[in-house]
Parts: sequence; C-alpha cells; structure tokens
Amino acid sequence: MTSSNPAETTDTGASEGGSAAKLGGSFWRLWWADGLSNLADGILKVALPLIALELTRSPTLIAGLAFAFTLPWLLFALPAGALADRIDRRRAMLGANIARAAIVGVIALGSAFGFGSIWILYIGAFTVGMAETLYDTSAQSILPQVVRREVLPRANSRLYVAETVSNQFLGPPLGGLLAAAGAAVALATPAGLWLVAIGALLLMRGSFKVERTGRTTMRADIAEGLRFLWRHTVLRVLAIMTGVFNLSSNAAFAVFVLYAVGPESPMKLTEPQYGILLTSFAIGSVIGSFMAVPLERRLGRARTIAISMIGPALTVGVPALTTNVFAIGGAFFVGGMTVMMWNIIVVSFRQRATPDRLLGRVNSAYRLVAWGTMPVGAAIGGVLAQWLGVTAVFGIMTAVVLSMFFFLFVVTDARMNAAEAHPTD
Repeated sequence: MTSSNPAETTDTGASEGGSAAKLGGSFWRLWWADGLSNLADGILKVALPLIALELTRSPTLIAGLAFAFTLPWLLFALPAGALADRIDRRRAMLGANIARAAIVGVIALGSAFGFGSIWILYIGAFTVGMAETLYDTSAQSILPQVVRREVLPRANSRLYVAETVSNQFLGPPLGGLLAAAGAAVALATPAGLWLVAIGALLLMRGSFKVERTGRTTMRADIAEGLRFLWRHTVLRVLAIMTGVFNLSSNAAFAVFVLYAVGPESPMKLTEPQYGILLTSFAIGSVIGSFMAVPLERRLGRARTIAISMIGPALTVGVPALTTNVFAIGGAFFVGGMTVMMWNIIVVSFRQRATPDRLLGRVNSAYRLVAWGTMPVGAAIGGVLAQWLGVTAVFGIMTAVVLSMFFFLFVVTDARMNAAEAHPTD
C-alpha cells in the first residue's frame, strides 16, 4: 500500500525513470531538522557524563546514565513504532522535539539555581530517551515518503552525514567545552537546538500519515510488526547482529569516560581532549558515508557488510591493548567508517524490504532487538568495570563482537535481492 504523501511524487525531483537528480525540498528540510536534532543529542550525551563526574566517580553510577538514556529503546520502542504508523510522522517528530527541549530546559534552569544531582540527570536521560524513541523511529520511517525508494541509499547517505557530523563530530567537542563552562550552559544549548529543529520540520510540506484499511488495536499493530520481522530471515539476523554490536559497544563506552578523563585515569585526558578524541569516530563515519554506495556496487552488499564488521571489533578491542591516544583514535576512525557503511546498507535494505504501512512497526521491532541491548550492555559494562576493572570490559566485549562473524552465511546478496523484489506482508 502506498503513502498518501504528495511529496513522494511532486517534491522529489525524480523523473519517472528514477534518475533522481534532486532529492527535493522536503528532504533537505528533514536533513536540517535531523542534523540539528542530532547535534543536540551529541552535546547532551557527552556533556551529561562529564557533568556527572562532578557528582560521582562510581563506575556503576556513571554507567547508569547510559543505561537511563537507552532503556526506553527496550521499554517503548514497540509502542513508538505503532504510533509512527498511526499518526502523521512529521507531527510525531515535532512532538518528540518539543518534549526534549522542555525536559532539558527545565533541568538546565534547575542547575542554574543549584538543584543539580545525579538522580535528576538520570530522570532527564530517561525521559529524553523516551522522546528519542518516537523521533528516531518516525524519522527513519518517513524517508520513503519523502524520496523514491530507488534513491534511498543516497538519501540515507546524506542523512547519515548530517547526523554524524552533528552528533559525533561537532557534538562531542562542544559537549566537552560546554560542560567545562557549567551544567546550565551545557544543558540549555541542546534545548535551544531542538527548538530550531522544530522550525525546520514545520516547513516540510504534505501529509506524512500512511493509509490504513481499517481500525485495529495498538496490540494488534505491534504484533503484526513483530511477526513480519520474525518471519523475515535476513532482517531478523541483521537485527540480532546489530543488537550484539550495540551491547558490546555500550558496555565499553558506558565506562570509557572513566578510562579516558582525569589525572587518575589511564589516558589522563582533559574534558575538551575527550570530546576531540570522540570526533575521530565521526571523521571515519563521514568518509564511510561516501564509501558505502560505491563499495556496495563493486563488491555487493553481503561482502561490504562483512567488511564493515571489522570496525566494531577494533573500536572495543584496541583500548584493551593500549592507552595510546593515537592508536585508540585510529581504531575509532576505522570503527566510525565501517559502522556507517553498515548503517547505510542495512537501513536502506530494511526500508525497501518492508511495506510502507508496516515500516514504523518493523523499524521499532528491529530496534527493540538491535537497540534494546544498549541498556543491558551499559549495565553489564558498569558491573564488570566495578568487579574486574575498565580494561577487562574492553577485552570481554571484543570476544563478543568477534562471535558475530558466524552469522554472515545467512546474509547473502541473493536473499537480500529477493526480499526487496517482494516486500509483502
């Protein structure tokens, strides 16, 4: 069933032959909104742990922030997907950004008057994470309504560049600098950016609500999305692989700030230096965003996916071997490049292999498996760091990542092509 959004045929700039010389005005408004929203995310997710360091040095409590940020993907991903298929997806994104700006703005105001505490940071991280589940699910589901399916890899590449530059390249150093300036400034800045992103979303034209053939319950809608994912072999395996990657990386990065920042840490970095180190991942991601489509054409999707699995192993493995900032920065660079290649290929495949009317629910079901492991990983990382030390977390999680190479025999070009040719429900 096709979308009722007129932008699919009037605002893409694509010819009937699918040459798609332009992505269209609606896409670029979405691009700006997504970039600004991700810049806010990038600032907040680096600033919060740094703010928390002023309140505690406990590995468990620090890792708890990552747990609070990501727990909503485990609890609310499925309802968020059902909502994204029921209501106008642009309006869902607007509501999510309004909520995030209001929540963080209130916490910033409280910090300015001396009411900051680790528990308030937890509440903020969890509630912002709730809004993020709806925003991200809707943002990924809206794209096939904005551009034609044949240009989805190109559109995803452009979006991922914006997200990466803002979330990982600009956000981390800004988060470090703003945290050094004070908690209130570090929190007020992302709140303001979300408000600006709302303006970009308001400029998008058209309706972004999918047609429905009848009335159903939320429970029935969620069950339908879960069944589609479970019966789709390639999507199911990719979701499991992504979930394992995210578990291992969140276990490592939930405690990485303790490994990197402060005179007593192994790396002995300052807060701004920590933010700059994280930008090496972003630089690799930007390069990877331009490599994904050419490599897919030259090597095929399955081989490109196999290559992209090397990066996550290096990202969590190198800190287990050395504290050298250049070696770790190089590993982050390769990790960012390959993760971006994975994201562009896998997300574009999921969007083309899923019917429009199910895309929100399938995206959320996929992310329940793929992203629901993030709070579990953060909790595991905190506990392991408390018991065995931070370095041990990196070594254990490297072994977990390497176990995923076993699943590559399922992900083949033939199976992916067949799934895209018949995106039936």
